[in-house]
Amino acid sequence: MPLQMLLPRKVPGTVSERPDNSGQGDECSVASNEDIFGRMVEQAFEELPTEYREACKDLSIRVEELASAEVMSALHLTDPHQLLGLYHGISLAKKTTFQVQMLPNEVLIYREAITAYAAARGYALRDVVRHVLVHEIGHHFGFSDADMEAIERQE
Repeated sequence: MPLQMLLPRKVPGTVSERPDNSGQGDECSVASNEDIFGRMVEQAFEELPTEYREACKDLSIRVEELASAEVMSALHLTDPHQLLGLYHGISLAKKTTFQVQMLPNEVLIYREAITAYAAARGYALRDVVRHVLVHEIGHHFGFSDADMEAIERQE
């Protein structure tokens, strides 16, 4: 299955594209519960096609509140709400059989940043969670941000 089938429909980037909150505030307040949000991430992963889930067998997916100070500094960001997710590791496209990897490949999903983003823009939280998860998994497969933006523009 090509990656464009994996990527969700584009999550619009401006409030004017989704002018009303249509009840999303309730979903976002419920998702402030760590367990509920974690289940949303698990469900988004389980909805991916089998071949992509299998290719992620060595990928750790963790939920954290916000990006750490170290991550913020490394990425030259000032506000932890600027970062919704992060892929850390060696992508499948660059991995060789001769590499010894000390740390696991991982996707970090930042719950507070995603919840605030969805609430402020009136997006369905599940859509944003899935979009961020798929985006970060895309990095695991070796796609750059520009690659994924190009794929989304084709839809």
